[in-house]
Amino acid sequence: MSAHYLDFERPIADLEAKIDELSKLSDTAGSGAFDNEIASLRQRAEAMRRDAYSKLDTWQKIQVARHPERPHCTHYIAGLIDDYVELRGDRRFGDDQAIVGGLGRFRGNPVVVIGNEKGHDTTTRIKHNFGLARPEGYRKAVRLMDLADQYNLPVISFGDTSGAYPGLGAEERGQGEAIARSTERCLTLGVPMVATIIGEGGSGGVLAIVSANRVLILEHAVLSVASPEAGASILFRDRGEAGRLATAWKMTAQDLLQQKIVDRIIEEPLGGAHANPEEAIRRTGDVIEEELGRLADLSPDALRKQRADRFYAIGRSGAA
Repeated sequence: MSAHYLDFERPIADLEAKIDELSKLSDTAGSGAFDNEIASLRQRAEAMRRDAYSKLDTWQKIQVARHPERPHCTHYIAGLIDDYVELRGDRRFGDDQAIVGGLGRFRGNPVVVIGNEKGHDTTTRIKHNFGLARPEGYRKAVRLMDLADQYNLPVISFGDTSGAYPGLGAEERGQGEAIARSTERCLTLGVPMVATIIGEGGSGGVLAIVSANRVLILEHAVLSVASPEAGASILFRDRGEAGRLATAWKMTAQDLLQQKIVDRIIEEPLGGAHANPEEAIRRTGDVIEEELGRLADLSPDALRKQRADRFYAIGRSGAA
């Protein structure tokens, strides 16, 4: 269980602190001294967690999607991809570690994998620029997709970023064009592509690598046109309105499925993916395997047509 509690989890945190105290007392008083009390409290804590996570509002889901202990792209790669070989650089400017990817085997089959990586501590967050990719990151993604097309390898991608890097250098090096080219390459692939939103999906920063045949999303992940804070700053000149805007945007997995922006929701372990990362990664792998299997027999032209039809249908009458 995570040691980092969100605001709505405070009552659960207090209860689990009592469980820890009783466990320590039990060690002192002798084995089994407080077993019944501890078991009762654990059942109560589980019931409280189940209740809390069954009625999360949009802003609470955003906090879960951003949880610092939630598994990131590199965790999914480590848990699902065997014989992984990372490929770096865009062969034009440099290597942007906000987007990572390479070659490997997914459950015995060769694949190309690409994803946004935020990092999990100060050192890795700086290394990965908090998941905010620059143009060279998207050009690296295009290079990897070109490789997948050349060698007929399915593409698996993981989306998790608040957006693309908005800095001057990125704009000077063609940020908008790089995002557009990466999105275009997703749509023109002649091989199956399955994308999963594993945390926070923001703006073109994530769209550039998840414009796939099948777009999956974890139960408490989110996807939006921009981060709620950025949207509130633009629309209301007040970042404090982010929660209200997030609700209006309908950016939760459940909202997105209803609008047919995503194709399938992957159920998370009780308490969110951060509560049991190994189980969350396993469940995600199972669904990816199913979806790749459904696409395996389609021709390159059929894959491109399916992808185009899927995205053209978003927002049309009857798609909501």
